[in-house]
Amino acid sequence: MPSVILSVIGSDRPGLTEALAGAVFSAGGNWLESHLSRLGGLYVGSVLVELEADGIDGLRDAVRAVDARGLEVRIAAAVDAAGAGGEALRLSLVGQDRPGIVRQVTAALSGLDVNIEAFDTRITAEPHSGAPLFHMDAALRLPPGLAAAAVATALEAISGEIMVDLSLTPAVDGR
Repeated sequence: MPSVILSVIGSDRPGLTEALAGAVFSAGGNWLESHLSRLGGLYVGSVLVELEADGIDGLRDAVRAVDARGLEVRIAAAVDAAGAGGEALRLSLVGQDRPGIVRQVTAALSGLDVNIEAFDTRITAEPHSGAPLFHMDAALRLPPGLAAAAVATALEAISGEIMVDLSLTPAVDGR
């Protein structure tokens, strides 16, 4: 059964998730996974849908009705993922917010050919001062042959420069 990804963005308001779910259901699709949230005042996200090959046109028609309600929906064919690769790790990071943290961390990971499979960031207030604290949580997949210790060394090398605390742990169930 083919799978497609729905990418969505629009003004946040009640009923948008239900409208998407209705479009998927009316096309005979099965909603498998999703990441939906309010970001910058907008409703944004992605949905993985499985459906029969002949259901794609029905899904496109159903999505047009959702588009008419002010939610932009794009459909892309999902691709079969290649082998899982090497070890799965979880990265957690926290530090005072400042520009460049994401760039430096992702550059260090990219330099080792580490794949970022999931990436979440948020800002919270430090309990005592109220200063903005930057939090990053990522699911990483190492290339075959790369040891977790090499990733830890690369991240620790930049942690002092970007003033963050980080932890790198084995992923549970690959996540």
